[in-house]
Amino acid sequence: MKKHQLIIVTTAIFSLLFYNESLGINLAFFALSLLFITINQTKTKTTLFKWFIATTLLSVAAFAYYGDIASFFALSLSLIFLQFQSQDPQLKLIQTLPIVILNMVTSIGRPLIFSQWFPRTKIDNNVAKKIIAYILIPSVFLVLFFIAYSFGSDTFSSLFLYELDLDFWHFILISCVGFYISFSFWNYFTPNYCHTINSKLADKFSDQAKELNKGSFSFLDLTFERKSGEISLVLLNFMLVIFIATYNYEQFFKVPNSTNLSAATHDRVNAVIISIIMAVAVILFYFKGGFNFDPKAKLLKALAKVWIGLNAILIISSAIKNSEYIFEFGMTYKRLGVYAFLTITFIGLVITFLKIKNKKTNAFLFNQMFLYLYALVLVCAIFNWGNLITTYNISVNKGVDPQFISRLNYNDKARRAYFKENHLDGTYNEESKEREISHNQNTSFLSKNLYYLTIEQIKK
Repeated sequence: MKKHQLIIVTTAIFSLLFYNESLGINLAFFALSLLFITINQTKTKTTLFKWFIATTLLSVAAFAYYGDIASFFALSLSLIFLQFQSQDPQLKLIQTLPIVILNMVTSIGRPLIFSQWFPRTKIDNNVAKKIIAYILIPSVFLVLFFIAYSFGSDTFSSLFLYELDLDFWHFILISCVGFYISFSFWNYFTPNYCHTINSKLADKFSDQAKELNKGSFSFLDLTFERKSGEISLVLLNFMLVIFIATYNYEQFFKVPNSTNLSAATHDRVNAVIISIIMAVAVILFYFKGGFNFDPKAKLLKALAKVWIGLNAILIISSAIKNSEYIFEFGMTYKRLGVYAFLTITFIGLVITFLKIKNKKTNAFLFNQMFLYLYALVLVCAIFNWGNLITTYNISVNKGVDPQFISRLNYNDKARRAYFKENHLDGTYNEESKEREISHNQNTSFLSKNLYYLTIEQIKK
């Protein structure tokens, strides 16, 4: 199909799925329609494109089941990456988000530039001209004015034995939203500047960059800059060893103040994450170009690898303390989030090590981390973390405060069983939870989330 046909078809699909419906499984069906049309329209299917087909299907299933913000973001990112791999596979994925933001803004006005998406066609067949001129165009006007007049007069509509059951303005609004989304998806544009800088985002150095060993400062030659890096990393490694020692002493040996334990733990983790981000930034500063291929930079590389190793020890220490905290007080969203952030920072260290070892560009780190952050969003969207927290805490009898359990999402079966066993039924804001379940189960199919179909309503 041509671009304008794709826009019209997907606008019609969106309007049919969302008219008089709230957000629910209809978005999953719309995403599936975009997925299958994109697959059909794509001639060259790269390996990464096939991966995004799989992740899009996972995201669709997650949103159809939960319908929460995490699965919404996972689904949106999956479709965006899939479309870009279909149309611009040579572009680095890290460029997709700024391009999407640019298109979201410009798509408000670009539909008026018809030459961009609606082709000019010349009809030479007289029969086709007659059908368009004598039947199609008058029929469109007739239907539009009939709808308008039917709203103004029930008697008029009854003359034609037809009662118009249509919320006209709601339908127009939904159609406009569908057109905006469809237009942005199928008729996005990539500025020429993005293609220009794409080579600068490559994972490998060009042959010219390998030979060009240029310093960072005009007032320092390479020898001084190399020595500066070696001295800096020696001092930073020494300071990091002291920090690791004091950090672990505070975490594992110093008697904590129980009232400030949670805040202190999160402060330490935040300090670790900020420290590692700064550590990676320092390494990127020294290994952004020529030093990757400088035969005299062996000591600098060795010191950088030692620093990466020490930072990895720091992450492991924080993970052990977070695990101890969970064993002692139970699991929460924040404590799981600590694992997520520590995992991402650890992956960042590993990629930084590979960058130095394999002489990759700084863009290599950002390109890889962009994919891992996307993977983190997928993991957050797919798994039922609220139910995991509830079942774990109940099994170890830690963190089972009824108000806390009631605030967790998608844990209704475990929550009901625990409250019933401990005679807590009907308390701790349970009514709002049950109203949410009842509302979702009693709404139309397209507005449902499949999770609530697995929950039985409590009979009163």
